[in-house]
Amino acid sequence: MKLSTRSRYGVRLMYELAEKYDKGPVQLNDISKDQDISEKYLGQIVIQLKSAGLINSLRGAQGGYFLSKNPSKITVREIVETLEGGINVVNCLEDNTKCKREDICITQKVWQTLNEGIKSILEKFTLSDLLEMNKNRKNLADFSI
Repeated sequence: MKLSTRSRYGVRLMYELAEKYDKGPVQLNDISKDQDISEKYLGQIVIQLKSAGLINSLRGAQGGYFLSKNPSKITVREIVETLEGGINVVNCLEDNTKCKREDICITQKVWQTLNEGIKSILEKFTLSDLLEMNKNRKNLADFSI
């Protein structure tokens, strides 16, 4: 399984908004420069994140985007599921799909276990966790110099 750039960039965008949480809206061009991601591509990503209720926007000269809730309340899983349209390694595990081999499939349990593992790991990390991990990484780098 490979995550799309949409998810990877979306997590980076959300990280930027978490860094500036409670400091006012952030403009896409600033995130684009900081993260080296096309502003046009970020514009497509924010539409999905806003529709999912993960971010809000403010129009005008002082406008931009901001998190809709505290960074500690937004998991990486929420972001990835929003941008990927779900997290299923095989189509037959999607909620609305009924596989004709479900009763005899010998591999279904493997795929279910893999899905649960991926979701569980992504659920463990919040945007606050990412902020803390980056802070610790910077502290280690400063200490080792």
